[in-house]
Order: sequence, then structure tokens, then C-alpha cells
Amino acid sequence: MTQDAAHNLTDEALVEAIVKTNDTLLFEVLYDRFAKMVYNKCYGFANSEDEAEDLTQDVFLRVFVKLGSFKGRSKFSTWLYAFTYNHCVNYVTRNTAKKIEKQSVSSEIIENIGDAVDSTHEFESMKVEQLKRVMELIDPEEKMILLLKYQDNLSIKELSEALDIGESAVKMRLKRAKDKLVLKYNNFMKNGESV
Repeated sequence: MTQDAAHNLTDEALVEAIVKTNDTLLFEVLYDRFAKMVYNKCYGFANSEDEAEDLTQDVFLRVFVKLGSFKGRSKFSTWLYAFTYNHCVNYVTRNTAKKIEKQSVSSEIIENIGDAVDSTHEFESMKVEQLKRVMELIDPEEKMILLLKYQDNLSIKELSEALDIGESAVKMRLKRAKDKLVLKYNNFMKNGESV
């Protein structure tokens, strides 16, 4: 199959062709489709653009090796989001001495979190800048699930498939992450922290 022909394939069909042939030229097509998205996700966990680029390369190296584990239960992009976040969470966990100085959580994402938690009134009054800082204080795995849900707009079903856990477990993890975010925010504000 030529690269030109590969450009017309769906993500899932392209993945299937790569798994069958181990063709690196076909993988380049997949890389071109998703490199920017993966870089943007990695940048949220990195200290610099260079580190984000290194993380992006690491993700794609691992994706090439693990591509056969994609079972097609979700869209490939959903699987790749989760794969990328898991890699970044593991990276941050392994490098706990490093502080995450950059965060690509935009105001829009923070508003999405606030809108989605209308039963949690604390979110309504949260200031965006303080909330961005507080996102750095929660566990990377909690940050990951919040970003997958509110930045990437994955449904509970998609999260369940991507993370390979039940829907009730997804809901429980989301609730815990949101509750912890509210608690950390309130403590942050009570202690007179300012941005």
C-alpha cells in the first residue's frame, strides 16, 4: 500500500494495516495525523517545549510497539488520548522531583469543568488562574481523568473503554478528582494564596 492510499484510510483501518505489515511508512501517516494533538497533551505535563517534544517522540515509539493492543473497542483517537495521558502520568510520577511549571489547561477547559459540575457550587466562584494552579496540586492520574473528560470531551462510555475500567469506576474516579480539586482550591484560597 502506498502512503497516498494510506491517507484515504480511516484511523482504524490505517492501524490495522500497520499492525499487519509493520510498515514504518504507513506509521508516518498515522504520526502526521496525530503528532500535534499528542504534543499538545504532552506539553501540559512538561517543563518546556523540548521536553514536550521528547515526550511526544516517546509516546509514538511506544505506540508503534503497542499498536497491536488496540482492540477497536473505542475510536483510535480515544485510545491514543488515554495512551498519551498514561505515558505522561507515568513520566511525571517517575520524575516527582521535577515540578510541572507549564500547564496548558486553558480557561475554556476550566469553564468546562465548572459547567459540568453544576451540583458543586464551589466551582462557580472559582477563579480561573487559581484553579489552573490548583490543578498542579492534585494527583497526575486525577488530573488525567479530568482532562480526558473536560478537555477532550470523552463520554463516560469512552473513558470506560479507553481506561479499561467500568463506567461506575469512571464516575467514581471523576467524582473523587472533582471533590479533591474543590478541596484543594478551598484550602488554596483560605490560606490567602494569590496568583
